[in-house]
Amino acid sequence: MGVENITTLFAQELSVVNLGLESFAENLKAQGVATVQVDWKPPAGGDSKLAALFDRIEANESLDVAAANQEAFKRILSGKPTLIGIGRAIDDLPGMKKNLILHAGPPVKWQDMAGPLRGAVIGGLIYEGLARTAEEAEKLAASGEIEYDPCHHHNAVGPMAGVVTASMPVWIMENAAHGNRAYCTLNEGLGKVLRYGANSKEVIERLKWMETELAPILCDALELHGPLDMKNLIAQVLQMGDEGHNRNRAGTSLFIRELAPYLVRLDHDKEKLSKVLSFMHQNDHFFLNLTMPSCKCTIDAAAGIDGSSVITTMARNGTEFGIRVSGLGDRWFTGPASVIDGLYLPGYGPDDAARDVGDSVITETTGIGGFAMAAAPAIVKFVGGSPALAVQVTTQMYEITVGENDTYQIPALDFRGTPTGIDLLKIVETGILPAINTGIAHKDPGVGMVGAGLVKPPVKCFTDAFEAFAARYT
Repeated sequence: MGVENITTLFAQELSVVNLGLESFAENLKAQGVATVQVDWKPPAGGDSKLAALFDRIEANESLDVAAANQEAFKRILSGKPTLIGIGRAIDDLPGMKKNLILHAGPPVKWQDMAGPLRGAVIGGLIYEGLARTAEEAEKLAASGEIEYDPCHHHNAVGPMAGVVTASMPVWIMENAAHGNRAYCTLNEGLGKVLRYGANSKEVIERLKWMETELAPILCDALELHGPLDMKNLIAQVLQMGDEGHNRNRAGTSLFIRELAPYLVRLDHDKEKLSKVLSFMHQNDHFFLNLTMPSCKCTIDAAAGIDGSSVITTMARNGTEFGIRVSGLGDRWFTGPASVIDGLYLPGYGPDDAARDVGDSVITETTGIGGFAMAAAPAIVKFVGGSPALAVQVTTQMYEITVGENDTYQIPALDFRGTPTGIDLLKIVETGILPAINTGIAHKDPGVGMVGAGLVKPPVKCFTDAFEAFAARYT
């Protein structure tokens, strides 16, 4: 460009497009220059190794990740989670045994278990009558006579510690569109409960009541009602201020409305029926153990698709956070469980908190939970933050997902579908991690719930999975 052209250029009113550091744009704006800031980051955060892997994936002309992900997305959207009954873990869960204890998250050995999981295992052994005291249970748990396996290996999910033992009643959820099933225990409530690692006498007595009275009564009512369309219920609760993970007030209310006409027709003692209704009424989280298997049977239909980078499992055991990817089979990729940023119950603080734990993050894989926080601004009273943050979180999740849900919609975003189908490649490319809201358990066995908050998963599990994906498909 000649001197004359440069002179002409700078004689005009300039508009600047700035990429990268915002400080450059701010300095120009301070001088009165019209400036557009472009939020740009180098792919994979500028990591040359990861960028090279992206190049290798793109160079594979026989691989069509977008098409594979669209197939996974289609299976997620076509899913029809349907509640068909209540069973018993030993009778209904594939591969369940008397000496087997299922837990949340990826595989973990007894010696590596976090406090809440240890506390729940101890409680589970007492509940099953395999031990009389916590000391006996702890000795048995470490003896080698008890086997441990993730809930996910048995088509199940468990909130927080996620412990499932042989005698526990379980919801039976069937994906009517694809024929696969998922299972989950019934929700105990908040506070001192087994899933948060508590194992006192009152915890065991409540579990026994749930086994002998709550589950049979609900099972009878559900038989009268017939199969319950969970997808329809979840769609409704998003219109009513729930997000399906840590806020379930509307969901629990709708479930009570569905079953109440059938409960009153049962030939059961009225006091027992009243106790069942009161228990659900006082437990706003009762619906959580229904959304979890709903999401599990929905996302499982999208597993095993060759070339798909859609994440089909996210789960944590208090020690590690693990993911599984559709195109990489059943292989787990893990990183250290994260510290939760949250609100605490009176008398507790960050020093009391265990690390992130639970299978409930399965909800995010199908577009609810943290991905639908904009639908539930009141959730911030439970997990912290602000209503504006709830909208911001959901909006950002569109950047790492395959598409928008055609059933789960958010009123505050003009009924835009929730971000659905978490894409591993987009996570690594953008550096945006999945949004998760969760409860907080005490770090020591036997204590229980101490708070709730927001948490970011470890980057390591995603980069490890990405490297494996590149190795598999290049």
